[in-house]
Amino acid sequence: MRLKINALLTALFLVLLACKDQKPTETVAMANDTMEPENLIDRGKYMVDVLGCADCHTPKKMTAHGPENDMSRYLMGFDSAEGLPPVPENVPMGPWVLFKGDLTAAVGPWGTSYAGNLTPHETGIGTWTLEQFTKALREAKYKGLEDSRPMMPPMPRHYAYLTDEDIAAIFSYLKSIKPLENVVPGYQPPSTPPKS
Repeated sequence: MRLKINALLTALFLVLLACKDQKPTETVAMANDTMEPENLIDRGKYMVDVLGCADCHTPKKMTAHGPENDMSRYLMGFDSAEGLPPVPENVPMGPWVLFKGDLTAAVGPWGTSYAGNLTPHETGIGTWTLEQFTKALREAKYKGLEDSRPMMPPMPRHYAYLTDEDIAAIFSYLKSIKPLENVVPGYQPPSTPPKS
């Protein structure tokens, strides 16, 4: 019995020793490697697509397959030229949320919020720095400014957990897309009726 245990321990030791010198296979670039600008933009596009940024920040158009993103207005946020339809009188305010049909505006217990312009136009994020963009996502600060109000729902708060690399990639991608002029209305507290 003792001989079997010694043989088993010796075999285990040899297996562990053999594994010690094996290096893991590299399947992706290491996080601390510097990405080329093109790769950073590609990564940013991937992140924007996966995170669903266009779901709220791109107006929709109705097609035979239902609503689809209007790519001529990609990531421009709530289209201020369209306005917001009035909340029907028979719909009392309550603990629920009403969305504009294209999902670019929401009315809820917090008030009325509008999806921001994420394009690199000066009416969007054109003048923003990476530091501002990071603060906006990490700390939910409006326009990434220290003394600003919080960003309002339905902006997801879990974006605070994105890595620095992912935030930089998203920012690089957004700075590379077509700039669209669109001044999005400001947040309206619950005591203010939504702008029509």
